Amino acid sequence: MFDDIRPYNDAEIPAAMQRIVADKNFPLICDFLFPGVPVQEMAAKVESCRTVDDFQTRIMYEASHEIVRRTTDGLSVGGMEYLDPQKACLFVANHRDIMMDACFLQILLNKAGLKTSEITFGANLMQGQLVVDVGRSNKMFRIERPTTVDSPRDFLKKSIYVSEYIRYTITQKKESIWIAQRNGRTKDGIDLTDQGIVKMFGLSMEDERVKALTELNIVPLSISYEWEPCDRLKALELYARSSGEPYVKKPGEDLNSILTGITQPKGRVHLEVCEPLHPEEIEALDGLSTSAFNKGVAELIDGRIRSAYHLYPNNYIAADMLGATRRYSYTEGEREAFERHVDKTTAGYPEALRDILLHIYANPLILR
Repeated sequence: MFDDIRPYNDAEIPAAMQRIVADKNFPLICDFLFPGVPVQEMAAKVESCRTVDDFQTRIMYEASHEIVRRTTDGLSVGGMEYLDPQKACLFVANHRDIMMDACFLQILLNKAGLKTSEITFGANLMQGQLVVDVGRSNKMFRIERPTTVDSPRDFLKKSIYVSEYIRYTITQKKESIWIAQRNGRTKDGIDLTDQGIVKMFGLSMEDERVKALTELNIVPLSISYEWEPCDRLKALELYARSSGEPYVKKPGEDLNSILTGITQPKGRVHLEVCEPLHPEEIEALDGLSTSAFNKGVAELIDGRIRSAYHLYPNNYIAADMLGATRRYSYTEGEREAFERHVDKTTAGYPEALRDILLHIYANPLILR
């Protein structure tokens, strides 16, 4: 059932482990994630995994904690009291980094003694056998995005299929799911839930739209980074788009963003589990048109995510730099560090890129 998009089950893990170890890039991955550990030792450890839980606990958690240790100044969390260990939920999250947003959630769920969630992963990213094997062994499932070759009818069919899988996973498998609030990462610092995502949630039960959403147990999730992941790459993309020309990704651009997001310094990272959407909140929207209903649900999610977003000195400094003011409180050392980062990131580019970069950091404060 849903074999073409679902994560691997335990019976599929041993063969996947063999393929991972045999891949030509396995030594390079080991060298980065497990420095100082012989490749042969890691290969034996990977091959010893027989279940999804084995792979997550023996390999993925160790790798994730190593990334936290080497690239962050601490990972914190709030709101875990909103999670019921006996009840699966649909985490709808703002999206700043391709891999690490969901990765940090899994670390924190595991630390709290809760089951990890399944994770949506764009079909455009799940390319190559190694990525497929690592992703599907780590409870990732493929989600389709609209393409230029899809007719509206074809994409609707794909969306219904994903909606059915999400409902099946939460209500039947009793597994939680992480999904981004929109297609792709937030690049401008403005976290907004796509109404199309909300529409997709209900496609598997269109005749009962309130029940369709309430039984998914939607839990908004807010993640904030002291240093915005891939800020230079995001600013360059926004600058290119500002010309009005369609933006076409270069070959390997997604992979570069994944690797940059994993390896670059992140400073402090905070994840806030927000209060779940209450049935009565959704019921209050039931008299609206379909479009207004979806917009209303999206606004409920956005309100929680924005209010829970953890602001850092960089957000305040960027706002002051844009306004040429000193309205907010921070140290001179913090301002000097941020200014150095901005100067280094935008060196050699027009002033417009600097403005874009500052807005990436300032917008979570300006629009709160």
